[in-house]
Amino acid sequence: MKKEKLFRDAVMPFGRNKENRQFYRSLASLVIPIAIQNFITNAVNSADVLMLGYVGQTELSAVSLANQFQFLLTGLFFGISSGVTILASQYWGKKDTDSIQAVMGIAVKIAVVITAIFAIGAFAVPELLMKIYTNNAQLIQIGASYLRVIGISYLMMSFSQVYLCALRSVERAQLSTIISSAALILNVLLNAVFIFGIGGAPKLGVLGVAAATVISRTAELVLCLIDAAMGKIFRINFKVMFGTHKLLFADFLKYSIPALINDCAWTVAFSMYSSIMGHLNEDVVAASSVATTVRDLCSILCFALAAGASVLLGIEIGEGRLEDAKRDASRSCHLTLLVGILTGVVILLIRPLVSVYFHLTEAAYGYLDIMLMISAYYVVGQAMNTLLIAGIFRAGGDSRFGMICDLIVMWCISVPLGVISAFVLKLPPMAVYFVLCLDEFWKIPVVYRHYKSSRWLKDITRDFS
Repeated sequence: MKKEKLFRDAVMPFGRNKENRQFYRSLASLVIPIAIQNFITNAVNSADVLMLGYVGQTELSAVSLANQFQFLLTGLFFGISSGVTILASQYWGKKDTDSIQAVMGIAVKIAVVITAIFAIGAFAVPELLMKIYTNNAQLIQIGASYLRVIGISYLMMSFSQVYLCALRSVERAQLSTIISSAALILNVLLNAVFIFGIGGAPKLGVLGVAAATVISRTAELVLCLIDAAMGKIFRINFKVMFGTHKLLFADFLKYSIPALINDCAWTVAFSMYSSIMGHLNEDVVAASSVATTVRDLCSILCFALAAGASVLLGIEIGEGRLEDAKRDASRSCHLTLLVGILTGVVILLIRPLVSVYFHLTEAAYGYLDIMLMISAYYVVGQAMNTLLIAGIFRAGGDSRFGMICDLIVMWCISVPLGVISAFVLKLPPMAVYFVLCLDEFWKIPVVYRHYKSSRWLKDITRDFS
């Protein structure tokens, strides 16, 4: 009977239980805007892949590999943003806006340093960076030209990504979605203009995609600065934001560095997966790019649930409502499991339709079909681990467990097995892909055990009054 009640609580958000309705309303107010933002982000990525597919499979593969550096940078920002979310959401529970501003300032300073390093690398040594992922001279040349331009956009992200994360942490997820969505829509429109030469514009191909990204990132930064100047929740005080805050800086490092290491370990490992697949053949690279795009597009609600639960639980913990946070974490788990299973079913249902929209070789189509079947069950493990590690655990300030878990699983198990299967045993490409896609399932037993222990549930705020 208890299990049946938990299931009803998870799948009946508008049921008779008043607490259930309140929880799902609060969660929906965060998840829906984040899901819309994720959808538009992935739709833009899908449009990029589709439009580049019309240019040529070689261009598609080159940009896919070059964008691994954007993927790495996104992982770094996810780690920095996790530090912001962990602290800002709990301080928002206490309505301590000065501490939130200080946390933002710390994050921006760190982000500026990281993005500068990436931008310099993309401009100065793009060929060397491309050689990490492929030994194909044509892919290296095309990818390097793309990196030289898009590297400029990295610098734009150092303030905008931190600011958008802070907006979500203070329950302004709707505005965060509007700003980022406007920039992303601009990006896809400019892609079409520069790729196809719409309105008399020059057909720039790969360089057009890079230029569109730079322009849209600039627009996103401007919108963030305008909202910051308006001061809807708090008016920015630069002395507070960029002042010296030794205790908060120590807290930020304590909670964000494990999250940053965790996300870097996860992101770089995934990038290594691309490197392993990229050294097999071009058809595998193209198929993997499409499969990842489809999987990410279908999984937007899963990732939004993790992000929304992190903020909601963080606010509850900051308010001192630890039992409520524990109860709502359980509800989030049941809901995410259901959504993850449904996502896998959707991938299976649309699998026959995907090949219609992409111009690939016959061999690449064959690889893609198998990759999508593997993705159908992979998303279930990915959804649950993302919710628990990046959502629930971090809401309570526990970013260390995820760091240790991913370092061991990704770098001591998955990457070595991938290298061995590809280059030592020389298994077929799809066998290698299957081995690499086992990573989420190595984690599940230890992650679930840590969740049940409740050691992640802590109020980490300080009283500065």
